[in-house]
Amino acid sequence: MNETHTKTRGRPAKPVQNPDIVLKAVIQFLQLFLSEMLAKRIVSIVLIAIGIQSTHIAEMTGLSKRSICTLKEDIQKGALDSIFVKGHGGGRTGKAKGFEDEIAEELEKNNYQTRQQVADMIQEKFGITMSVSAVGKLLKKTASGG
Repeated sequence: MNETHTKTRGRPAKPVQNPDIVLKAVIQFLQLFLSEMLAKRIVSIVLIAIGIQSTHIAEMTGLSKRSICTLKEDIQKGALDSIFVKGHGGGRTGKAKGFEDEIAEELEKNNYQTRQQVADMIQEKFGITMSVSAVGKLLKKTASGG
């Protein structure tokens, strides 16, 4: 091997001038094949592996700091398969949870013209106060069968 070549190999690499631009380009490239979230997770995993702080990873990738911490925990647990699967966001349970079938039956029996009429029926029959927009989501959910 060339002696000059060996000497340059031992020198630390020069840092990239603007790593944010490079990371954004990598994320964009990965989005050709993956979802935006998965692309950001993969880049975050690499940054975690090389020891970048969570705050900086969140700034560079656009993921929340909590998401970065969860990724770190999953890596430490060895739960690597869960890293590549989009999980449920963990939002609160719907007000009508457990009543969907009964509400659907009631909707089939009677003719409700507006979401407000459906909201009034749910309040009257089930004692659940729902906004008109929540009723819309419920109707969409029951119409799609899940």
